[in-house]
Amino acid sequence: MTRAMQEYKQVIAVRTDIKMSKGKLAAQVAHAAVEAVFLILDSGHPEWSRWLREWRSQGQKKVVVKVQSEQELLQVYQEARRLGLPASLITDAGHTELPPGTRTTVGVGPAPSQLVDRVTGRLKLL
Repeated sequence: MTRAMQEYKQVIAVRTDIKMSKGKLAAQVAHAAVEAVFLILDSGHPEWSRWLREWRSQGQKKVVVKVQSEQELLQVYQEARRLGLPASLITDAGHTELPPGTRTTVGVGPAPSQLVDRVTGRLKLL
């Protein structure tokens, strides 16, 4: 009997209490996704590197969810870190629509889906 294949994903949490154009929102989501991958590449963490390879081989599943406040965004980030997951917290530079220092998104993973769900599973899709 074969073991079920482990699924991997990345979840990006986006604040909905700040106004961002669709383009700005897309850019912030991309920043969170890419920064989380760079974090893994720079970490030298063997398990994270394996997760990244598996996620990539499975098609790089990404899910975008919403949070209602900066506090909720920070809770997602802190919980992911507490569980040992790669997580990126994006702070806007303030060149366009938002004041400098505005925290906009958090990327969690790529990591095993069941671990990511422990952090983001209760959040609604954007």
